[in-house]
Parts: sequence; C-alpha cells; structure tokens
Amino acid sequence: MRFLPVFLDLKAGPVVLIGAGELLRAKLRVLAAAGAHIRVHAIDGNHDLGLGSEDAARVDVAAGDPLTADLSGVIAVVCAGAGDVGIVMSVRAKALGLPVNVMDDLEHSSFIFPAIVDRGDVVVAVGTGGTSPVVARRLREKIEALLPARIGELAEFIGSFRKTINGRIAEFPLRRRFWERIIDGPIGAAVLAGRKGEADAALKAISDPSAFARAGEPEGSVALVGAGPGDPDLLTIKALRALQDADIVFHDELVSPEILDRIRRDTTRVPVGRRIGKPGIGQDAINQCMIEAARSGQRVVRLKGGDPFVFGRGGEEVEALRAAGIAYSIIPGITAGLGGAADFEVPLTYRHEATRITFLTAHKARDAEAVDWSTLTDTRMTVVVYMGLTAAPAIRAGLLAAGRSPETPVGVFARVTRPDAQGAVGTLCDLPELVRRTQGGPAILIIGEVVRHAGSLRRDTPQHIISDLLDAAE
Repeated sequence: MRFLPVFLDLKAGPVVLIGAGELLRAKLRVLAAAGAHIRVHAIDGNHDLGLGSEDAARVDVAAGDPLTADLSGVIAVVCAGAGDVGIVMSVRAKALGLPVNVMDDLEHSSFIFPAIVDRGDVVVAVGTGGTSPVVARRLREKIEALLPARIGELAEFIGSFRKTINGRIAEFPLRRRFWERIIDGPIGAAVLAGRKGEADAALKAISDPSAFARAGEPEGSVALVGAGPGDPDLLTIKALRALQDADIVFHDELVSPEILDRIRRDTTRVPVGRRIGKPGIGQDAINQCMIEAARSGQRVVRLKGGDPFVFGRGGEEVEALRAAGIAYSIIPGITAGLGGAADFEVPLTYRHEATRITFLTAHKARDAEAVDWSTLTDTRMTVVVYMGLTAAPAIRAGLLAAGRSPETPVGVFARVTRPDAQGAVGTLCDLPELVRRTQGGPAILIIGEVVRHAGSLRRDTPQHIISDLLDAAE
C-alpha cells in the first residue's frame, strides 16, 4: 500500500486548485461537492466554471501567478490540466509541507483522489494506488449497488446517540455489541426504511444499554474456522463474518498474511501454531487459551489452515471445549488437497481411472513407516499426502515395497492457491527429486493416474508445472 487512505477536513482551510479546461472543472466539481472552500487559478483565463450559486459562494477565482501566490493557511494543492505549471507547483507545495495532487502524475503527487461513493456521513473511497482509475470506478459502481440509499442517515443517527451510549457502557467490546445489535436489528431497519422517528423512540426506550448488548449473546464462544489453503478469496462468507465479529483470534503460523488482513483491525491476534523444526505452545496450551478467553466473555476464533477437521486437530479442540462447557461452532474451510487439485487441475476422481480417494498425513519419516502401504496399491485409488515433503523418500519406499508401480504418476504441489504456488509432476520413482524442485512447502503430494491430467484442461501449459509427466517417464 503506497497511499494511506485518509479523510481530509475541508473546514480547516482552503484548497488551491490550478489548471485549465474540463479537467479543472471536473476536479472543481468533486471538491465543491465535498464542501471545500476553493481558491481557483484558471491558467487558461477561462473563468466560466459552471457552478451553481451555492457552490460558487465557496469558490474564489484568484488572479496572478499561482507559482508566487500566498499559500499560508492552505490545506492542499490540486493541479488538473496544469501542464508544466503543475510540476513546478508540486515542488513548491512539497517544500512547504502541503499535500499536493498533480492529476495523472504519481511522481509529483503526495496524495491521490480515490473513486468516491457518497452517502452523506458514509463515504467509501476506492483507490488503486493511482495505477488504474477505471478499475476503481468499476469497484465504486459495484459498491454503489450494494449500499442502502439511507446508510448515511443510519450513520448520522448512530452518531447522534454515540456519546451518550458510550458514556453508559464502560467496556469497549460491549459497546461494539450494542451498536451491532442496533444496526442489525429493527432499529437500524427502521432508519433504513425512512422511519427515523420510530427508531429514535425505540433507542431512547432502552433503559439498560449493557443488558441490551448482552441479550441473546452467550457468555463467550469459540468458532473453529477453516482458513483454506491460502487464497483469501476462498474464505467462506461465514468464515469472513466470524473474523469480523471476533474479539480474539488464535491462528496457525501457516495462515497467510492476506487472510489475517481480513480480521477486524482492533481484534487481538495470537499466533499459536508452529512449523517444522520450530517450537509451538502445544495443543493443551492452545485449548486452555481458547477456554479462558471464552470464559472471559470474548468471541474467540481458532483460525486453522485448510479445514479444522482434516489433519487440523479440530476434533481434539472440540473435545476440550465440550469438557469445559464452552459454546462452540465449526466453520469448514477448503482443505489443501482440494485446493491444490483445483489449482493445478488434477481431478482427484476420474471415470474409469480413479474411483476412490485416500487422504493421509506423513509429517516425518516415522509417520510414513507407520502407514500400511499395502492398502494403497489399487491403481484406481488417488492418494493425497499432507505434510509429506520431509518423508518423501519413505513414502516412495513404502509404496514401492507394497507393489505400486515406479511409473505411477505423482505430483508435488507447494503453496497451493497462493501467488507463489509451484508444482512438479513426474513418477513415483522421481518423488524426492520432485520435492526438491518445488523449493519448500507447505505442500501436498498427489499420487495416482489422475495426475496425468494435470493442467490438461487449460488452454496453455501452466508455468508452475515444471516437469511434464511423459518426459519424466522416458
């Protein structure tokens, strides 16, 4: 993020606008709509600005050279259609510590204009770092269609009561729950329907705001949430809602930063997982942390990579929560085996070729040695191995000893669904070499005839499949 979104108080002073033609007038309309006091330097001499009388009252047409004009008290400088004057003005503004925007010139701008959705007290700004205003406008159009017409009135309504209610509820989390119940309940619905008087009377009738906030809420609860294999777009809507509602999130180390960014900003985040070779706090300690947080009245999320119930110890955590009498819910996620299969277009089942799937984990060589590989020799079975990078030689040895053909197709897929995803496809005898090619995990192994179809449904060969099955077999 190069540009931090901020909202400028336009009552703090005038904005200087320099430029010419329709570009100047377009930017003038934006500033005028926001209520700014504007000092305009029309360098083409055309002072027909096309404003209504109300907006025109806040616009001063300045004479003289803008490069020598007095900038004391000015809060920002905007150049639109100003040509070389804009570049020189940018240097001058920056020297004075003033925010400056030179239209379509990121090099000489210290701030940029977003695409704006204006609903009164609710303003949504969409930016693309100045790289693609068209993309920002398209997003704005989608947001415009989603937002209720009176959402600004709802914000104004809440603002009129906020100081009073916050003074009556000391605990910040309880305040948030109070306003969530107002917004999501009949009072908020009344405001959005245009019945503000009814909503006003209903809110004033709440005699105990703290009790209202607690109504219908358990003392504390835990949601076991599957984060999926890494792509934040694969989060379920229910998972996203849980992350936004949580007071505290205990998350695995393998949960991607992009998914952690979906957590509400003021939520406490506690990393509790571990990676291979690195210490963690242990499962018993994780269970105790969740129980204590829930007993303190917090909404707890245990955020786990993939799915909580697929090699995620979700079952152990549920047992601990049951024993402690803690309310809990389970929100499934896309497990890495399914995410990797989709990412690299490997159909885990295929008519006449693969009719069964086995998921197993082989964290270490001793885990692989404990597997009964004789049950996995059916050529119509797809075997998906989690955490199998370290144990790859033992996995190969176990399958070969059980009688699986050394020419069995194998795929190693690392960091699935993420931008740096990488895969290697070959045969069972090549498995350790395929692991080396993917340059680290987390990764899954897919073993079976279906791997022959990897990427075959794409129009072009995926760049991240770095070895071809047929070449590897030769």
